[in-house]
This record gives sequence, structure tokens and C-alpha cells, in this order.
Amino acid sequence: MKQSEMTQNIMYDAVVVGGGMIGSAVALGLAKQGQSVAVVENNLPSAFEQNQPPDIRLSALSLHTVQLLDALGAWQHIELMRSQPYTELAVWESASSDANKTVFNAASIGVENLGHFVENRLTQLALHREIRTFDNVTWYSDAKIAAININTTADTSPNQVIFDDATNISGRWLIGADGGQSRVRSAANIGQTGWQYKQHALAIVVKLEQPSGSQTWQQFKPTGPVALLPMYDNYAALIWYNEAPKVKQLAGLSDISLKSAIINHFPPIHSDFKIITRASFPLARAHANQYVSCNTVLVGDAAHTINPLAGQGVNIGFKDVEALLTVFEKNQKPNTLDMQQGYEKNRKLQNLIMMTAMDAFYVTFSNDIKPLKWFRNTALRLADNAGSAKQRALKFALGL
Repeated sequence: MKQSEMTQNIMYDAVVVGGGMIGSAVALGLAKQGQSVAVVENNLPSAFEQNQPPDIRLSALSLHTVQLLDALGAWQHIELMRSQPYTELAVWESASSDANKTVFNAASIGVENLGHFVENRLTQLALHREIRTFDNVTWYSDAKIAAININTTADTSPNQVIFDDATNISGRWLIGADGGQSRVRSAANIGQTGWQYKQHALAIVVKLEQPSGSQTWQQFKPTGPVALLPMYDNYAALIWYNEAPKVKQLAGLSDISLKSAIINHFPPIHSDFKIITRASFPLARAHANQYVSCNTVLVGDAAHTINPLAGQGVNIGFKDVEALLTVFEKNQKPNTLDMQQGYEKNRKLQNLIMMTAMDAFYVTFSNDIKPLKWFRNTALRLADNAGSAKQRALKFALGL
């Protein structure tokens, strides 16, 4: 990976704005195809050290996502750091025993695990480490973007990124992987629809007295679900959804008071625990009106922000990556029509289906209306006894 130099008008096959997990995966995949790539990212992740405490930002990488990362050559680097495979997902609303819980497990579909919980920074670091093995990638991290110029005159005209140190670069394709507040999306004049949910989420990293195990679970309550995500060794992440004022109040509690609140609100946790850190964040939905415009393409959160209820946000982002790389592989130098038909048409519909499903799930479970309460408990019981249908649903969720 080459560091940028003070040179004017450098042309690349693709300029990727955003070097997070999704942008880095795009850049790596394009580099492996022999494309010349520029990656623009100012906030580089800190280096990994074995004795570091866990980060609060982590993702449930599905089996399909792990397979993609492995194909890109990045998974080997995650394995050298840390991750936690999970083999079971338990879901319930009111369960007096394990027999009343809906449990999805890896053995039922003949796989070793359902995926891995990995800290976002480590996934990012792994992708960056593999990118460094390619000399057709240039990293722009020393200067900030001053302007993005979208060329609307011709399908083959490059787009331009200008930095505050007067350096400017151009790309036959400009790829926006710069998150929910995407500057690329704004520069391309692509609108979006969406809204803020009433609920916020509080993430709490705890250290248990025993290993956190390989089961992740989620209990639904009228005020919002609570969940446990196992991390490596004895660490776990607790996720607490609630109304925004309540989450703000919880986030401000002392460790002792927050621990007491967790014990009173969460189902029993299998061992005593110590609070390590916590952070709250709002929940939102947003969907770009277009994914492709004027040799500009949006991926990941720049194109869609989804309710994190089922942990699918990062996984559908990696599906964007896979679809985008397929278009480049088939066409080498794709035009707008190639990108619209091969990428946008497929991914926009699939993402909309997933977003709508998560919203329906959210509305169905986040209330105390008696008919709905009866319906959702019945639905969970039916799902647990659905046999092959349950297995197909699990495979779909894992991208298999």
C-alpha cells in the first residue's frame, strides 16, 4: 500500500471514500482484481495489542460474511487477533424454562457455528493489513476532503476528490463508503428517506467470572429488547433498548447502580460480572433513493441504515461489497448501466426487504398490546417447531 504524495490529477480506477469495514473490503476486493484504488480515510484504527480491553463496538459477522472475509484474505488476520464464534441464538418474550425459548443452532443446519462476534476495529485492521500487501492501492489519510466534484457530462467522465492541501485525485468510479452522513451521497445529489426511532440503545461491555460461552440471546420486552453478545474469554456485551430518556438516565448511572439495574431488568446472567464500559446510540432508518448515479456508487451505511435489532446492518453491507465486486469482475471497467443492473437493482430491493422486515419485527415486539402479545408468543412457539422451515429461515439469515 503506497502513501499519497503531493501530486495533482492522479487517476484511479476507483476512489473509495471511507476506509471502515465496508470501504476497506471494497478496496481490497478491487485490488485483488488488479484495479488501481485510492482509499480516503482520516480516522485510522489504533493498532491491536493482545492485552487491550475489548472495544464496545462489535458486530455479529454472519457465516456468509466470514466466508467473504476469508476469500478476501482478511479472516486469517482476525484469527491472529480475537473473535468469539457463536453456535446458538435464543429468542423469547416470556419463558419460564429453556423449553419455551426459540433456539436456532448451528448443528441443525450442519455447520460448525453461526458466525463470529468481532470488534469492528479488528475487522478493519485485518482488512487494512491485507490491503498493505498490494501495491495498486494508495492511502489518503493525511489531508481532509475540501470538495467532491461529480461530473455529470458523460458516463465515462471521472469524479474528483480535492483535499485541503491542494492535492486532488480522480476516479472512474467514486465509491461512497463513508457512513450514514455520507459526503459522497450529498455531493452526488442523492436523496434519502428515513426516520429516527423513539428507542435508543445502551451497549455495556462486562467481564464475567466465567467464559461468556457460545450462545447469544435476545429477550423481547414492551420497552424494547435486551440481549447478550458473547465476546472472547470472559467478556460479553449487553445491549439494552429503551426510550431515549431512559437510556440517557441509565448511561449516567454509576457502575454499581447500572449493575443493579441490569440485574433487575435482564434475565439471569450465568455468573457475576463487572462493568467495563458503556455507550449509548440512537436508532435510525435511512435508505438512499439511488445507489448509482454519475459514476458514483454507494455501499453500506452510505446507502442504507437499518434497525440493528437482528444485527444485520454490517452483514447486508458486506453483501453490497460482494455484489459490487461481482460487477467489476464481470465487466472490468463497468459503465453506469452495468452498475445499475448488476448492483443497484439487486441490492436495493434485498436491502429494502430486510429493512422492512426489521421494522415489522420492531413494531410487533416493542409494545404491550394484548392481541399482538398473544400473536408474537404464538409465532415464536410455531417458529421453534417449524422443522425444515426453521432451518431455511436460519440459512437465509446467515446468507447461505
